[in-house]
Amino acid sequence: MTSTDSGSTPKPPARDPWDLPDVTGLVVGVLGGTGDQGRGLAYRLARAGQKVIIGSRVAERAESAAAGLVDLGAEGIEGADNAACARRSDVVIVAVPWEGHAKTLASLKDDLAGKLVIDCVNPLGFDKKGAYALTPEEGSAAEQAAALLPESRVTAAFHHLSAVLLQDPSVERIDTDVMVLGEVRADTDLVQALAARIPGMRGVFAGRLRNAHQVESLVANLISVNRRYKAHAGLRVTDV
Repeated sequence: MTSTDSGSTPKPPARDPWDLPDVTGLVVGVLGGTGDQGRGLAYRLARAGQKVIIGSRVAERAESAAAGLVDLGAEGIEGADNAACARRSDVVIVAVPWEGHAKTLASLKDDLAGKLVIDCVNPLGFDKKGAYALTPEEGSAAEQAAALLPESRVTAAFHHLSAVLLQDPSVERIDTDVMVLGEVRADTDLVQALAARIPGMRGVFAGRLRNAHQVESLVANLISVNRRYKAHAGLRVTDV
């Protein structure tokens, strides 16, 4: 007798992991959008057709950065102070320096409530031997964000991207994978879909937030690769 014959409910077919949602209508905010990484992500997403708001502590700096990206052909991008950026966005990328990470997020707790937050901050130190990973008390920058933003949906992604390539208008494609971490599949699917908006990129689910530390730390290795080989290295996950 089959399981269906015995009266049990058959299992639904497994979901296609590459069946990702349409994110074209989402407004993406970038906190720290005047820094190299944040500005580069804002540029690439806007160039792909996403509506983007750059955030900064000073609105005028954000507006100036946005105007510069519009001049490079990234339409649909504007600047605002961090609080307004957070309130007006559906998805918010955190690209602030590690030194100001906790203070910035704590100050925006209410503005980020209910938002999908993507943390791409890498806690790193530097000495004469080069870059090395730091271990936050919470375990990772992403876990620190989750602790500070209990009413937000925190994910982690976009850690391993070259700011040089992101900001270079002559680069049409950035061939790399983006490791995406989070607790809820619907949220990580959205982040994967955003990554896929940028030509050459692919978002790959890489676990829950408790696995974020090693993903953030790997940037120290990539910095060493880039220095030795004069490159802008990224990552590819094979066989998926």
